[in-house]
Amino acid sequence: MSEPTKEAVEAAIKGYKEPHLGRDLVAAHSIKGIEIEGGQVRVKVVLGFPAKTICADIAKAVEEAVLKVDGVEMVQVDVTWQIKSHSVQKSLKPIDNIKNIIAVASGKGGVGKSTTAVNLALALAAEGASVGILDADIYGPSQPRMLGISGKPESKDGKSLEPMTSYNLQAMSIGFLIDEETPMIWRGPMVTQALEQLLNDTNWSDLDYLVIDLPPGTGDTQLTLAQKVPVSGAVIVTTPQDIALLDARKGLKMFQKVEVPVLGVVENMSTHICSACGHEEHIFGEGGGQKMSEQYGIDLLGSLPLNGHIREETDNGKPTVVAQPDSRVAEIYREIARKTAAKLSLQAKDYASKFPRIVIQNN
Repeated sequence: MSEPTKEAVEAAIKGYKEPHLGRDLVAAHSIKGIEIEGGQVRVKVVLGFPAKTICADIAKAVEEAVLKVDGVEMVQVDVTWQIKSHSVQKSLKPIDNIKNIIAVASGKGGVGKSTTAVNLALALAAEGASVGILDADIYGPSQPRMLGISGKPESKDGKSLEPMTSYNLQAMSIGFLIDEETPMIWRGPMVTQALEQLLNDTNWSDLDYLVIDLPPGTGDTQLTLAQKVPVSGAVIVTTPQDIALLDARKGLKMFQKVEVPVLGVVENMSTHICSACGHEEHIFGEGGGQKMSEQYGIDLLGSLPLNGHIREETDNGKPTVVAQPDSRVAEIYREIARKTAAKLSLQAKDYASKFPRIVIQNN
């Protein structure tokens, strides 16, 4: 029996389409080594996104594909990941100790954006990344309550702030600095200055991702983010009804105009399942997120049900990803996180092929 060739092994791997990347591992430049010795094959896979909970599944899929190659007797697949800093707006440079900033936005309030942001951040951490969250809603900060954090941040040098921590997540919010019931009666310039200070004067510690929970709309805070904050990508949160989708489209177009890539859309409250009888009903409409993704050529990252537990858990300071890590809803959040990070990892490779001058920073 002849020894299998590298070309044959690579061709077999191309037959497996990794679901989060939406392409095969060869096309995604994730195959970093193929070693062949007789009938024994060793494949090294290095993903560009954290994948702690699915590494074994990917290894098994690659192993099964390679075992079909003539002459292959045994396959060993090593799957790891390496998170890099990706491209940002042309006029800006990445912030020290933060590899990637992901903005979570919505065109209007009440669509579950903050809940999505905190669960996205926690899901990225659960997949093995170092993650922080910045609550950019100066008028209505919600992350302190959602993360169950009380007290004020320390300042070791009297100039900068140490991030608060909860569930292995670094966090900063204006809510840590004021009383929960104190209204912020500030004009736009003060708000934008506060956002810049919260971002730049916090001693973030070696973050792979910083998730920014934006206030609703397309106002001063969003404009400051686009002009002064090096954002790698944005996630749009919407609900299925037409009025929410109309505003979500405005948010999407805003990011496109300022050259911030939109990584995808999350449809919240997509369906309601009665806790008493199990009847399922699309009370806010159906398929809005899918239509939006098709219309603008972006990914539908996931759809979440209207579920009372999601609200209860965030109100109690323990979001679903940590409160019920084995639940179906937590798995949806983790799937959204993996797809978001995978899309971001491809963005760097796709941009590099189109614009060779862009520098992709290594770890």
